Amino acid sequence: MAKVLICSGCDHNYFPMLREMIHSIRRFPEASGFEFAVLDTGLTDEDRAWLRENVDYIHAPDWPCPLPIWKTKGREYLKSCVCRPWLNTYFPGHDVYMWLDPDAWVQQWEGVDLFLQGAARGKISVTGQVDRSYPRAIRIKWLGPIPLKLRGFYFSNAKKAFGLETAKRLYPYHVLLAGTFALRGDASHWSRWQEIVLSALKKGKVFTAEQLSLGILCYLENYPFEILPAWCHWLCEFLPPLDEEKKIFVEPYLPHHPISILHISGFDELRRNRAIQIELPTLSGQKIQGSIRYPAYNGETGELL
Repeated sequence: MAKVLICSGCDHNYFPMLREMIHSIRRFPEASGFEFAVLDTGLTDEDRAWLRENVDYIHAPDWPCPLPIWKTKGREYLKSCVCRPWLNTYFPGHDVYMWLDPDAWVQQWEGVDLFLQGAARGKISVTGQVDRSYPRAIRIKWLGPIPLKLRGFYFSNAKKAFGLETAKRLYPYHVLLAGTFALRGDASHWSRWQEIVLSALKKGKVFTAEQLSLGILCYLENYPFEILPAWCHWLCEFLPPLDEEKKIFVEPYLPHHPISILHISGFDELRRNRAIQIELPTLSGQKIQGSIRYPAYNGETGELL
């Protein structure tokens, strides 16, 4: 059996959701034998005390290279983004590393299994910011009836970090998401991903460096990757409907496949306070008040629900 390490990282603000994410995985019998690791990017002593009882490894990373203070002051939490390509260095000795952002949680195991299957084939398993249910990811600035500027995540960030030619080459592709991925510990991707991140940080934004670099690694340098269906890792800024009968979130369109990992993107207040209710669509076409936070455990109080 492969030695799997589930990784995440955060500061104190996201710690309740980190607890929920860990609980959401551990409840599955398939996770028996998995180990857990956390990047500490601004946790409190109390947070660390809980982690020492509940995960296998904790590491407080440094910035991967010297950066000007104006880029990093008050943004220590971004270490959990840009340091992802070093997971196999921080926590050596595992066959497969699977990263989940702390504001994600596992509803169904099927998607986790696909992430691990892709990694077992020597590829980096990812999902894309594209799906039949997602709107277009390109922003257009119009001059009357004429599209004056086309902008997207890759073009804007690659132009700043690597120049116009790289931005033009990357522009046609949809974004590969670094919020959840899986990769073998011995894959060649790690060292090259690290190099591209270091280059991106010289001129580009800290916030986007690892996801931008992932796109360059896969699309422009042809490191093998496996793009999984969006239901494996769903961006909740595009709210999925709730199947009220089965009490699970599903794809909006037929066959309404159950979503495996829900990523609570686009809901900053709900990330801070799980008591907040939002309007949820249902499979029957109704609107109800509810939440997309993990329902079985309150990470703010430590209570089972």
